[in-house]
This record gives sequence, C-alpha cells and structure tokens, in this order.
Amino acid sequence: MSALIDLPLSVTQPRLEPRPRDEALYARAQAEGLSELQARLLASRLPGYQGALAPLVSPSLRYLAHPEKLKDGRAAAERIAQAVAEGEPIGILTDYDVDGITSHVVIRRTLVELFGVPESQLHSLIGHRIFDGYGISLPLVERTLALAPKPSLVITADCGSSDEPRIARMKAAGIDVVVSDHHALPLEGPPPSAFACVNPTRSDCAYPDKTIAGCMVAWLLMSLARSVLIEWGILPEATPKLSPWLSYVALGTVADCVSLGGSPANRAVVSHGLTLINRMDAACWRAMATRLGTDSVPFNAETLAFQMGPRINARSRLDDPYAALHYMLAESDGVATRQLNVLDEDNQSRKAIEADMAEEARALAAGDLTENSPAIVVLLEEGHPGVQGIVASRLVQAYGRPALVLTPAQQPGMLTGSGRSIEGLHLRDALQRAHELAPEALPRFGGHSGAAGVGVPREQLDAFKAAFLQAVGEQLGDTPLYPRLWTDGELSSAQLTLATLSEVETLGPYGREFDPPLFEGRFIVEALRPVGADGTHLMLELSMGPVTCKAIWFRALTPGELPAFQVGDTLHCAYKLNRNRWRGRESLQLMVEHARPLT
Repeated sequence: MSALIDLPLSVTQPRLEPRPRDEALYARAQAEGLSELQARLLASRLPGYQGALAPLVSPSLRYLAHPEKLKDGRAAAERIAQAVAEGEPIGILTDYDVDGITSHVVIRRTLVELFGVPESQLHSLIGHRIFDGYGISLPLVERTLALAPKPSLVITADCGSSDEPRIARMKAAGIDVVVSDHHALPLEGPPPSAFACVNPTRSDCAYPDKTIAGCMVAWLLMSLARSVLIEWGILPEATPKLSPWLSYVALGTVADCVSLGGSPANRAVVSHGLTLINRMDAACWRAMATRLGTDSVPFNAETLAFQMGPRINARSRLDDPYAALHYMLAESDGVATRQLNVLDEDNQSRKAIEADMAEEARALAAGDLTENSPAIVVLLEEGHPGVQGIVASRLVQAYGRPALVLTPAQQPGMLTGSGRSIEGLHLRDALQRAHELAPEALPRFGGHSGAAGVGVPREQLDAFKAAFLQAVGEQLGDTPLYPRLWTDGELSSAQLTLATLSEVETLGPYGREFDPPLFEGRFIVEALRPVGADGTHLMLELSMGPVTCKAIWFRALTPGELPAFQVGDTLHCAYKLNRNRWRGRESLQLMVEHARPLT
C-alpha cells in the first residue's frame, strides 16, 4: 500500500457530483403523475429518453416483444423441436457465470419438465473458467465429442457468437449447433458453421431490445420452441408456458449487469421475476432466505446482485461450476442447503483472494495513475484468474477510470485478463480498436460495453498496453477521469422517512444504468462505534435538524484505524435509504457510501 501514499487526493478521493437532469423528461414525468422526487430520479437516469414512461415506471410482461422477431429464432426453435420430437441426444452448453447458469436451468427445466425429454438424453456442458476458458473452448468441444451418446444438437446460451472455429469442429463431427447469446458479434458477423445464431445484437435482428441478458435470449428461444411443438401437434396446447422460469431470468439479468435503464424488457422480467422468487416456490430461494435470515424477505434486486450473484459466481471463479447448477436445480431444501454451503465456502475464499489481489493491484496501478493514463492495466503474477473481474471493478471504483487485470494463463506464454469500464467508454469497442492497432498482441477478446475478457501473449504485453491505452484515449478524449459518486441531491429532514423510501422503491428495479438513488446531506454525528469482526464497519447515529437516524457505513475503516471524526462533528455524507427489518419491525436506516468531516 505504500505505493499509494504519494498519490494526490484528486486521484484517490471520490467527488460528490449531482447527476445531470433532463429537464424535459423531469417536467413530463411530473405531468404524468410522478412525484417531484420520482421525476428527479427518472430524469437523471434516462437523459434524452423519448419513449413512453409506462413500460419503465410500471414494468409489465405485456411490453415484451415476440420472440419471432429474433433473427434465426424460428429456425433455431424448429431445430430444437425436431430434436425433441425425434428423441435426439441434446447438449446444453453455457457459460459458467450467473447468466450462463440461469440460462442452463431455463433450457434444462424446459426440455425435461415441459417437453418431456428424458434426463438420459441430455448432457450439461459447462466450461471450467481456469482450465477451459470462456465460451465454446476447445477442451469443452473435445469432451462433447467424447460423450456417449454423442449429442446431435448442442444448444448454447450466453456464449458462442465468437467461437466459429470450435463450432466448425462440432459441425464436422455431425453436431448441429444452435447459438443463443447476447455478446457483441465479431466484425465478420455470426459464426457461419452454426445451424442458427440467435443474438439480439446482430445488425440484421429486428428484436427491439438489444440489451437483454443471455438467460433472456434462452428463455425467448425455448418459449418459441414450445410454440413450434404445439403447432406441430407434438405438445398439447395446454402445455404450461415458461413464465415460472422468469425467476431465474431475473437473477441472471441483475447479476450480469445488463441495462435496467431504458429497457422495458429487462425491467419487466426483473420485476416479475422478483414477484415469483418471493413466493419461495423453489428450494434455491428458500435456502438463500434461510441463510440470510427471515428479515431478508422479500428479496429485491440488490439481494440478487449482492447476495445470490456473488455466491453463484464464486464457485466458477475458484472451481468447477456444477455445484452452482445443482444448487439452482435442487428439488429439496436439504440438497439446496448442502450446495449453498459449498457456494458459501467458495465465496469466503474468493473474498480473501480478492482482498490480497486488490491490495497488490492498487499498488501496481500507481504508475498508470501518476502518468494520468486513461486506463489502468496491471499484471498480477500470482493472481487468481477467477477474481480478475472483481479486482478490476475495485480499481474502477477507486480511481474512476477503466481497468484491466491480467494474470498468467494455463497456456504457456499467455496472459488472460478481465476488464471493467466506466460510463462513456464501450470496452469491447476499445478492445476491437486495440486489436486493429496491434492484432498480434490481442489474438482473443470478447465482451460488451461494461465488461470484457482478453487473451494476450506475454511477450506482447507492452504492445497490447500501448494499443489499449490509445484506443481508450480515442474514445474518452479529454474527459476528466477521477473517482466520482453521482448523487441525487439532498433530502430534507422531513423526507427521512419510510414513506420516502417507499416512494423511491416504487421506481425499481434498480441496477446498471438505473442506479439505486444516492443522496447527499450534512449530518451531525450523535454516536458512533466500530462494528464487525475486524472493526472495519461503523455504526452511527446521525441527526439532521429534529430527525435522528441510525446509519451503517461498511468498510469505513482499515483494521486498527480510528475514524477521522468524532461525536459532535458535522459530516457531508453520500447515503442510500434502507429498510431495516428486525423481529418484524421496520425502521429507516441510512447506508453511508462516503463521508468527510466539515471543518
């Protein structure tokens, strides 16, 4: 950490800045019946939005576009229907993260429970993050070809768009590959060896929402396959729809950080999915509710993002991902609890690894920061490849600029890395530009605007870094880069109530590109005490005029450190409103994100 001591405060201290407000949208929202606060929140999250407000403010499944609008959707659905009708062996090949696992659950449960496919005809194919790598990797293909019975159809989800060589290998072996994905396609277009490629980001795809997650693409495809099977008379018209699986789609959508801003589809599936989850019909939801405590119910989008998502992702970061799949598919509470124990253990290990890697990464980032580079690129020689993305996120949060974290790959002479972006930078486009500048330095990459992965030859690291920094600089121009917290302004003391929180919650779900409200204000410290096993959290009582609120500030201190303020001091805080439940009673609690004493 010593490398950070000499960095200027402008690099390391976040600035509180008010979100820019679209005044026309602000006025329109109030004219359509939203409160001043709701209009303020909406207008600062959807600049330039011209569409109808109802699909965003009152999410509903009726706003979903028909899956027939997906390019190749009909051909893919008919191929799946044919495999079901003729009893073909089917492989389900998905990514290993939450989006991939929830996609896998949607496809598998649909095939077994709705289409009547015997379990013995299905193969679950999920790559190992460390040993196989992302997508349709060659090791995964070789394992697929060795299966008995060998599948004649492989359905992918959340991967495949950039995997033409491996798809061609399966096609040559007599396997039809139906790709369902949502990642950006390579410049040359969809993989030509695929039987079909269902991806809303295709330039020739008429599906109106390009931001849906991989699990949503899988859900739409399987819904269309159900319709085809009914049309062909293979399934009765009374066959249930896939609506119950939207609980999994909600989890995958939130955890994959796709847009919850101007996306009626994503807002609808998350809103409806949360309603389904909170019925606690599936063992996986009940086991998680028991683990988090009865006061955690009902779940909201933040529960999915910060409690369920990390646990499921932790498994694939550190080990093989099948325990996460078994957890999601568990039919009994006992099985779900046992699998959740495995995920929890992995998550604790992941946290410890992350802490060590983040500390090293912050020290290594000092060079880029002192040179005012437009992005941070660090190589952690002893780093765990499964935690690269999380550490990159920590760097973005700390320094307000894109970050890429590299570690040695399994393949000799290669590095693998994960990157995270900032608002205003499309990360995959930047990597495409870096590839154009130095193709030999970036032979493999993929992702989307906010996150991406790379493979870099070790001997080409300097060339890659130079090309990447140039590409980022071209996109960002003279945009000032520093850590910032966008706030939604101040609340009066009279607004520090559960009623205000309910007013805010009505606009949910919140997530990427529709951030949870963050307010700022000045408070007097009435009480404080460090809490937590290592004393790094602060429990506070803060007053504004006649109102005193309890507050919690997580990770406010480093172990052994004392606060920079004391009782009686005035703090300028950035905070969220939170509903604290305790033994059936509710009270307002402030979640402090940042605070500094005012002199």
